[in-house]
Amino acid sequence: MRKSNYGKKPPMSKKSKKIMAGVIGTGILVAVIIFFSYYKVDSVEIRGTSHYTDEEVKNMVLRGPMASNSVLAPLIYSTTNTDDIAYVDAFKVTQLNRNTICISVKEKKAVGCIRYLDSYIYFDRNGIFVEGSQNRDETVPYFDGIQVNSIVMDEKLDIRGDTVLNTAVALSTIFQKNDMIPDHIQFDSSYSISLIYGDVTVQLGKDVDLEEKMNRVIAILPQIQGKKGILHMESVATDSNTFEEEQEQEEVTAESWNGGYDEEGNYTGDGEYDEDGNYVGAKPKTALEEAIENWNGGYDEEGDYTGAGEYDESGNYVGSKPTQESLDAADDESGDGSGDENSTDSQWSDTSGDGADDTSYDESSLGGDGDYTEDNGDYSSDYSGDDSEGY
Repeated sequence: MRKSNYGKKPPMSKKSKKIMAGVIGTGILVAVIIFFSYYKVDSVEIRGTSHYTDEEVKNMVLRGPMASNSVLAPLIYSTTNTDDIAYVDAFKVTQLNRNTICISVKEKKAVGCIRYLDSYIYFDRNGIFVEGSQNRDETVPYFDGIQVNSIVMDEKLDIRGDTVLNTAVALSTIFQKNDMIPDHIQFDSSYSISLIYGDVTVQLGKDVDLEEKMNRVIAILPQIQGKKGILHMESVATDSNTFEEEQEQEEVTAESWNGGYDEEGNYTGDGEYDEDGNYVGAKPKTALEEAIENWNGGYDEEGDYTGAGEYDESGNYVGSKPTQESLDAADDESGDGSGDENSTDSQWSDTSGDGADDTSYDESSLGGDGDYTEDNGDYSSDYSGDDSEGY
C-alpha cells in the first residue's frame, strides 16, 4: 500500500539552507557586536595594592582581547596563578556595572625582612619566605641580627633561635599599628633588641612587656627629636627610662690643637699628646699646608722649573703656588668673609738661577711648628659629664 505524504513539509533545498545559515550567522554576528559594544569596558578600578601602580596591575591582569568585555573579563582573568609576580597571591576581577570592572589584589603580607646574601628576604607572620628583592621596602620592618641557615620560597625560614621569630612578628604588629617603623631593628647575640631611629638608638632589652615599652617610646621620641644618643627602655620602671645624649665633639684644627708632646712627655711641637699625656692625635694641617701639598706646579710656560710657575712638569696649567693671601682672596670671593688681612705671605724665588727651589718663609704663615705655650687646655675625647634625662 502506498504511503501518503499528506501534511509533511517538502525537504528544504540547498539554496534555502544556505540562506537560513546566512541569516543565523548574521544574527549571531550582530548579537556579538551588540554584546561587546554594550558591555565594553570603559573604566577599570584597582584595589588592594601598595606595591604596584594601577597601570602595572592592568598590564599584569588584562592580557587579551576579552579584557575589554565587562562580562567575560571576570570569568577569564581572575587567577591565583601569580608565581611570576612579586608580592601578589591572587587577582580577582569583578563587574561593577556594564562598563566598569574592578581588579582586587590580594597581596602577600610581609611582616618583616632580613638581609640574605645580596637580597632582602621578606617573610610573613608564620616565618614563611614570601618574596625576595634587590630593593628594600621601607614600609616593612627590617631586622638585623636574625640568622638563617637556608631559605626556600614559600617555606618557613630556617631561623636560628626559637623565639626570635615570634619577637619579630610582635614588634612588626606594634610598629604598623602605630606607624612607628624604625630604620632597622637590631638583635644582638643574646637577642636583646635595639631600635634605630636616625641618630637615636632605643634599647628595649629582652622580649618582655614590649607593648608597654613601645607606648613609652612613642611618647618620648618627639621630645628628643633632633638629638643623638641612647634611650634606655630595658625596663618598664619609670626611673630607668633615661636618655643619654651624645655630645658633639668640637673639630680639632691646627689652631685649636693642643698637642706637641711625645709619649714620654717631651715637648716636640708636633707630637700626638698634650702636656698631661692625653692622646690628641697629630697636629692637623692648615689650609695653606694642604694647598701647597696638593699643588704640583713650579714650571714656566717653556717647561723650565722655577718653583713658582703656573704649570706642572707635563705642561698642564695648575695656577701659581698657593699663598695665604691667595687663599684669603679665594675665601672672600666665595662670600664667607674669612680672609685675614694680617697674614704674612710666603716668599718663593729662585735666587741662584740654577732652577732649584730656593725657599724662604715665615713659619707662622705656613702653620709649622712655630711657638707653642705649655699652658694649653687639655683636650680629651672622653666625655665625663652626666647629661642623662629622666622620663
